[in-house]
Amino acid sequence: MANETARAWWLLFRAMRIGVIIAAAGRSTRFGEGDKLSQDLGGRAVLLRSVEAFTKRDEVVAIVVAAPPDDLEGFRQRFGASLGFNGARIVEGGRIERWESIQRALAELPADITHVAVHDGARPCVGNELLDRVFAAACVASAVVPGVPVRDTLKRVSDASFSATEDDAVADLILGDLGKASTTGRRVTETVSRENLVAVQTPQVFDAALLRKAYASVNLLGTTDDASVMERFGETVLVVEGDPRNIKITSTDDLALARAILSIAPPADRAAHLRF
Repeated sequence: MANETARAWWLLFRAMRIGVIIAAAGRSTRFGEGDKLSQDLGGRAVLLRSVEAFTKRDEVVAIVVAAPPDDLEGFRQRFGASLGFNGARIVEGGRIERWESIQRALAELPADITHVAVHDGARPCVGNELLDRVFAAACVASAVVPGVPVRDTLKRVSDASFSATEDDAVADLILGDLGKASTTGRRVTETVSRENLVAVQTPQVFDAALLRKAYASVNLLGTTDDASVMERFGETVLVVEGDPRNIKITSTDDLALARAILSIAPPADRAAHLRF
């Protein structure tokens, strides 16, 4: 019986045809100067590292990259040749919300795929073991996301913030004579329990037919990821073990951490022929 079960699961796994959507239409406003997806990671851009993780998988039959619509031609100039070499197509992404990009990219995937995997273009540290987990789980569940336990204490804070000029007594207590002008903060309204909370990562993997139906039928406004689209559609979302190293690059500090995770020196510390 055990052998029959293992064989049935293996056949399911082998039958997977996964179309991958890489979400790369964001404007990188929190990164600071420059485009975070173009940053050097060992001689290759952040975006290419994220894409290459899927090119090595036999289950993946198509990759579509949702690009920023206001810089589509510039994006093609920066990444078109390398993405094409990796078999990935570029489509115009959305301007405001993430679901717009996914909806457009979904329409460009082959009709015969069995699953859709959605991954952030700014997650270049995704590992093969994590892909093994989410793909295997997607053989038996219609919606799968990786997640890591929330370990920090969580506080809900007020909408309004205070500054030194608004609350001199608080500023004096915090800074003394160091300078009130730089003091800002928000007040805690409650402590949030960490019990059963996880921080969700990508790739998120879904039954292709169900994801297409969900996108065609639910109100997409306010959804922050594809798992929330499936939740509105009424599907149960399964969370599997994520990977703390699978970070999303948002700031320059995140880029430095990604280089440390991948054991990659920054460009200035590498020989000239190993840089871009």
